[in-house]
Amino acid sequence: MAAGLAGAYGAFAFNFRGSRERFWPRMTRTGFALGTLALAADADLRRTRIRGRDVALGAASAAGLYAIFRVGDRMARKVMPTGGEDIDEVYSLRTLRPAGQLAARLALVIGPAEELFWRGLVQRRLAGRLGPWRGAAAAAVAYGGAHVSTGNLTLTGAATTAGAYWSALAAAGVPMGALIMSHVVWDVWIFLVRPTA
Repeated sequence: MAAGLAGAYGAFAFNFRGSRERFWPRMTRTGFALGTLALAADADLRRTRIRGRDVALGAASAAGLYAIFRVGDRMARKVMPTGGEDIDEVYSLRTLRPAGQLAARLALVIGPAEELFWRGLVQRRLAGRLGPWRGAAAAAVAYGGAHVSTGNLTLTGAATTAGAYWSALAAAGVPMGALIMSHVVWDVWIFLVRPTA
């Protein structure tokens, strides 16, 4: 887990600080590497299946998180000194690749990999040491912390909020298949279908 976290932090810094034109290929490679690590390290994650109820639960939880972000967008633009600029900077990444390609990257690699790594490998290890809820809190902080290197304070806050939401669902017993669906639906919806901006 420690080696995985170090790699994730380094990769996130490189992804967001490197050339913008190569952002999506770098994020996809990072997702593939982190997801593969999680699957290699945890046999239970390799047995993950997405069933009908996981799709329904994932979509419903994604809707809940989207509602939180609708409110959060308005608050960030009013409260944060550079909130509007920070949010617009993130959404500008949509212009770097065709929408269909971005949807495929988010749905097939990036979203699933983030759940397998952060809620699967990292949170489960932390929960084993700290208990389910303290482990969830630590995992949420770790996920948010990976975004500090972006230099985008609003993005870091948003990532911490999303991480806390999914970590709480995981601690409450929501299965990995539903968490993956939640992340995928939310990613595609908020980034490509109905941005909060």
